[in-house]
Amino acid sequence: MKKNIWFFLLIMIASYSCQQNNPRIVEQIDMLSDAWPGYAISYSGYREGQNPQEFIYPSRQEVKEDLEILEKNWRLIRLYGSDQHSLDVLHVIREEKIDLKVMLGIWLDGEPGHEADNQLQIQKGIELANDYTDIVIAVNVGNEILVHWSDHQIPLEKVLHYVHQVKQAVSVPVTVADDFSFWRDHGSELAQAVDFVTLHTYPIWGGRDIEDGLSVTIEHYQSVKNAFPDKKVVIGEAGWATYTVGELHAPRAGDESKQKIYFNQLMDWAYKNNVIVFFFEAFDEPWKGSGTEGHWGLFTEQRKAKLAMQELYPDLMPEGPTLPAYDE
Repeated sequence: MKKNIWFFLLIMIASYSCQQNNPRIVEQIDMLSDAWPGYAISYSGYREGQNPQEFIYPSRQEVKEDLEILEKNWRLIRLYGSDQHSLDVLHVIREEKIDLKVMLGIWLDGEPGHEADNQLQIQKGIELANDYTDIVIAVNVGNEILVHWSDHQIPLEKVLHYVHQVKQAVSVPVTVADDFSFWRDHGSELAQAVDFVTLHTYPIWGGRDIEDGLSVTIEHYQSVKNAFPDKKVVIGEAGWATYTVGELHAPRAGDESKQKIYFNQLMDWAYKNNVIVFFFEAFDEPWKGSGTEGHWGLFTEQRKAKLAMQELYPDLMPEGPTLPAYDE
């Protein structure tokens, strides 16, 4: 039954990008969205010594290990680039018959000199989306490239061009993932160009603690949904770090118990309201550093379950502390 649902979902979504104004197709998307909430997660498999900026990628055996972990609880993963790592993920899913679908990413950078790299990403993304039509159900063009605080910002006009370029070449829906504040305040033109809106929301970066976590997330989502009531709105990133460093958070906001609370609350809300939420993220990524950015995973870099996952993964219990201790 599950595979039949996914087959129907794939066929339906493939037709959506060229029929997005058809109310019947939109209704079918909404009706089947209950197959997604609670089953979507962001995935990058970089372990100690691996780094996408240095083109040092996980092995296919390591990818297989990761995907077999995720398959137990999720059905949809989000990837961020069109590179060797994404190719390996798609290859392993197909070859090992792993029951996961993919929202493929195209990584874009607005810094001078990156246009050639952007075009390589776009062409590779198009190629992967078309070669893996049995797995790729959407393409995300750029990640946080428009919000004012982005360190790889790209002008809106160029982003619109990139979106059009990809939409002309693939048969699946196309989106752009960015902070909720961009979509809410400046996203009208881009919302018309994409097939669905993908927003990010992080209460923890706004200095809020766990008692406000879910309510702030809902507020951010609803502000974008109110701005585009006729558009499908997806939460592309929402998560809770398990360790925080610096002054941008409430004191000791990062915590495994808080992550568990936020995960359970968010997934319950998503399921009840048929909202697709990609939880950020699957595994800690040491290449991002020892501060906040390196501690968003539901699993450690050693693939041990943090508190939120321990009931689901008793075989992945850690033998000791998974995080640095806060100073007293």
